Amino acid sequence: MPTEARIDKWLWAARIYKTRTLAADACKNNRITINSAAVKPSRSVKVGDEVGVKKSPITYTFRVLQAIEKRVGAKLLPEILENITPPEQYELLEMSRISGFIDRARGTGRPTKKDRRALDDFADVPLFLDDDFDLEED
Repeated sequence: MPTEARIDKWLWAARIYKTRTLAADACKNNRITINSAAVKPSRSVKVGDEVGVKKSPITYTFRVLQAIEKRVGAKLLPEILENITPPEQYELLEMSRISGFIDRARGTGRPTKKDRRALDDFADVPLFLDDDFDLEED
């Protein structure tokens, strides 16, 4: 059994990321830490290391139990890693789910039904609300 593994391979093998490319990109974008230090995709992970994975809006924390580079079945994950994410992080995740689209800036993306109705009401307002105004001049 190997004592070390590349962090990008380990993240993929432990089913934290769907592809190794996604795991490597997360390392390059400083979303992965080993023992609180940002890492590159080629960094080795050892048994006992704490791996932090930032997936917005929370940061998951895992303890490495086995250094593997081959993907394993989901039932074997308890032998590979231990989830030591603090409960406060899960509360933050639940709060973001309740609040809805926390990261969506207003006005971006497709309008909601409420937004569309507001636009329709705005478009139906007559241009001239003043009764004294007359288009024809005598």
